[in-house]
Amino acid sequence: MLKYLLRRFGFLILTLLITSMVVFVVTQLLPGDVARVILGREAGEAALQALREELGLNDPLPVQYTRWLTNFVKGDWGKSYSTKSEIRPLVVGRLRNSLMLAGVILVISVPLAIFLGVIAGLNENKFIDNVISIASLAVVGLPEFVTGLVLIQIFAFRLKLFPANSSIRPTTSFVEALPMLILPALTATLVLLAYIARLTRAGVIEELKQQYVRTADLKGLPYRTVIYKHVLRNALIPTITVVAISMGWLISGLIVIENVFNYPGLGRLMVFAIDRRDLPLLQAVTMVAVLGFALSNLIADILYAILDPRIRLG
Repeated sequence: MLKYLLRRFGFLILTLLITSMVVFVVTQLLPGDVARVILGREAGEAALQALREELGLNDPLPVQYTRWLTNFVKGDWGKSYSTKSEIRPLVVGRLRNSLMLAGVILVISVPLAIFLGVIAGLNENKFIDNVISIASLAVVGLPEFVTGLVLIQIFAFRLKLFPANSSIRPTTSFVEALPMLILPALTATLVLLAYIARLTRAGVIEELKQQYVRTADLKGLPYRTVIYKHVLRNALIPTITVVAISMGWLISGLIVIENVFNYPGLGRLMVFAIDRRDLPLLQAVTMVAVLGFALSNLIADILYAILDPRIRLG
C-alpha cells in the first residue's frame, strides 16, 4: 500500500509541475498589455516601459516562470493588479467559501443519490426504476442557470424560505451562511445527484448479475445480507471514486451557479481575474483549482485502492 501511495503522490507532484507550466504559458498568451491595463489608456510609453521593468515582464519567460513558481511555493503570491491587495488572503477566503458550499452539496446529494440509485438498481425496468431514470435524465438536461432561476422563483420569491442572494462576507460564519447556501447547493445537487444515482444504479445491476450473488442465493443467505454485505460494497466502488473526483468541480467549477446566486467562491474570482487581466490573481486561482482537482483524484485513487486491493497490486 505504501508503495502505491508513494507512486500516486509522485504522479501528483509531476502533474502539478506540468500543469503549472501550462497555466503560466496560457496566461501569458492572453491578449492585452498588463502594463496598460494597470496604468490606463492615457499612460505614456516611458511609464509603460518602467512598469514592465518593475514587474519583470521584460525578462525571458523561463525566468518569469521560475520566479513565479518559487514565490508561489513559498506562499508569496504577490499583489493583485486590479485590487492592489495581497492575493493569498483573497484566494484563501474564496476557497473557504467554496469549501463550505461543496460540503453542503455533498451532505445533501451523496446519501440521496446512492439511495435512489440502489432503489432503481434493485428494481430494474420496473416503474420506480423508470421514474428515477427519467427524472435523472431530465435534471441533467437542464442548464444550471435555468435550474437556479427556477429554484429562486419558487423558494425565494414565492415561498420566501431562502434568500435569493447568496453574497456572504468574509467574516460570515458557517451557521450564519447556511440559509444562503441552500439554494446554490440544491442547484448543484440536482446535477450531481443525477450522475451519482445513475452510476450507482448501473453498478448495482451489474453486481446482481455476478455469479457470487447466485451462489449466495443457493446457499440460502438472506437477501438483505447479500445486498448490503456483498452487492453494495462492490457496486459503490466507482460511485465513491466519482464523488471524490467531483470535489474538484465543486470547489472551483461552479462558475455558473456562483454567478446566478452572487456567491463569492473561487469560480467567480477566476472570472473576475480573467475580465481584469489580473495575471497574478488568475495564476493563483487557477493553481489552487488545479491543486483541488489533483487532491480529489488522489483521494479517489486511495479510496479505490482501499475498496479494491487488486488496484494497488497492479
